[in-house]
Amino acid sequence: MSKKKKIIVMSSLVFLLALTAVLNVLLAQNTTANGDNVVTTANYFATYRSERTTTRSEELLQLDSIIELYDESSEEYSEAVAAKLDIVEAMEQELQLETMIKSLGFSDAVVSVGVDSENVNVFINSDELDMDTALSIYDMLRTEAGVAAGNIIIMPVYSEI
Repeated sequence: MSKKKKIIVMSSLVFLLALTAVLNVLLAQNTTANGDNVVTTANYFATYRSERTTTRSEELLQLDSIIELYDESSEEYSEAVAAKLDIVEAMEQELQLETMIKSLGFSDAVVSVGVDSENVNVFINSDELDMDTALSIYDMLRTEAGVAAGNIIIMPVYSEI
């Protein structure tokens, strides 16, 4: 397949992914908005994961197109492969940390690991967050992910599941 055909196919796939993301956001807003136009948290965790997955899929698709276009010895190819590996590593770490936080007794949790930074954001399904719980999450993130305490943000988001 020629480079021109590859570019057309990859561009079409990126366009379809972007269209899917837009439709997903529009549908999520229609189903989670109440009369005051305030988004409820009932589907917060599912929506967050869906948007994160869509964004990462688009990023990986773009990196795959770069990998296909360039020769293995080029700098662009090496950078795209490294970026793809960083994203995959962040995805694996997020899944592992989410599972560990749920094991502390939370019904749901979402973790966002920065690919370009050392920040980790944690959103837990809880109406309140006491000091002992926050410390146990901080300790787990420092131990398992090697994250400095100053780079961790924990936010309770109450959602009736």
